[in-house]
Amino acid sequence: MHFLFERFRVLYTQPRFRVLFFLNLLLGFAYSFVVPFMSMFGIQEIGMSKMQFGIFMTMNAIGGVLIGTVLARYSDTHFSRRNMMLSGGMAGCVGYACYAFMHSFTALVVIGTMIIGLSTITFSQLFAYAREVLKTSDIDESEQTFYMNVFRMYFALAWTMGPAVAAWVMLEFSIRGVFVCAAINFILFVVVVARHVPALPPPFALQADEALRSRWWLLRRVDLVAHLGALTLIYATVSMGMANLPLYILETLHGTKANVGLAYSIAPLFELPLMVYFGWMATKRDAASILRTGMVVAIAYYGVLCIVSSPWQVYLAQILSAAMVAIIFGIAITYFQSHLPHHPGIATNMYANAGRVGSTTGYFLFGYVSEQYGYHAVFAVSLLFAFAAFLLMLVPVYVPPEEALV
Repeated sequence: MHFLFERFRVLYTQPRFRVLFFLNLLLGFAYSFVVPFMSMFGIQEIGMSKMQFGIFMTMNAIGGVLIGTVLARYSDTHFSRRNMMLSGGMAGCVGYACYAFMHSFTALVVIGTMIIGLSTITFSQLFAYAREVLKTSDIDESEQTFYMNVFRMYFALAWTMGPAVAAWVMLEFSIRGVFVCAAINFILFVVVVARHVPALPPPFALQADEALRSRWWLLRRVDLVAHLGALTLIYATVSMGMANLPLYILETLHGTKANVGLAYSIAPLFELPLMVYFGWMATKRDAASILRTGMVVAIAYYGVLCIVSSPWQVYLAQILSAAMVAIIFGIAITYFQSHLPHHPGIATNMYANAGRVGSTTGYFLFGYVSEQYGYHAVFAVSLLFAFAAFLLMLVPVYVPPEEALV
């Protein structure tokens, strides 16, 4: 208990950390308002077929991968995190405002690919900025995974309330109100960044240029490639599940929109203490072994979803979802950042790209599998992917000689 008290005291006494907390909340609210309801928006509101929805979300993910990859390199060597987050935040505001008022499939694909694609840099740039704040503080490097998990916890905190509030907004003001609320959150995000994040050059720009050869060497390592593949597969399962669960509850389990909002609110409630716990565990144990535990939890989660028969059973399964997210999506960020210490933007973008590629695969498979074989089959595919991810995480971590990293 003393361990936690001292570390939280350090966080709350430093203004830069308080800004990070608030930015995580705003970004979490923005995403928690729209992500759980995208399949309902595309299929029920716009009238897309399941395959069209898969294509729509795939194009969004591809746009995020391409734009994020191009900008990540320059964010480490040329542009300030402030400018990157401002650009992404303004794109999110414009993009979701367009979603609220445009119902043309072609227009939505273009907006999703170009504008929403640009907005996705906010997450990776926010956590890259968090990494730089930690590295320039007096916090010991061995404890930085714990603090990153605490930052990620505030993102999850927004998800404890966001989906339930969004479900109420949708019932009162339609899906249009949900997207307007997301756009407002991005406006607030931009305001906070503009006022409280300094316009400083990347603090490790010189090292980033000098370590460029090291970056490519790391990308050729079998263990990192395998572990990135594992994370990509898990993200694919999350995307399939995110798109599938609302329709599964409504059409297969005969639940309500309120059931959907509640289901998405339960998991983040458990994520908060679990993120603190596993962040503390990461200071004591090897991060790769903890990630393997997360893959086992993912297998259990999707296995349970394959056999549920009532919305209340989904609520219980969401506790497993909370454990999966707390382990994998909290620790994985610092796991990859630790292998590229002078490239926080690139390292975080590697993590984010695994998510985007996984999302691309997941949304496309959701459209195809659900249309051809039904919603139960989507969770069966998710179960297979989670098992494959666990196998990839069994590839042992190779610790290179110190001279190979210079």
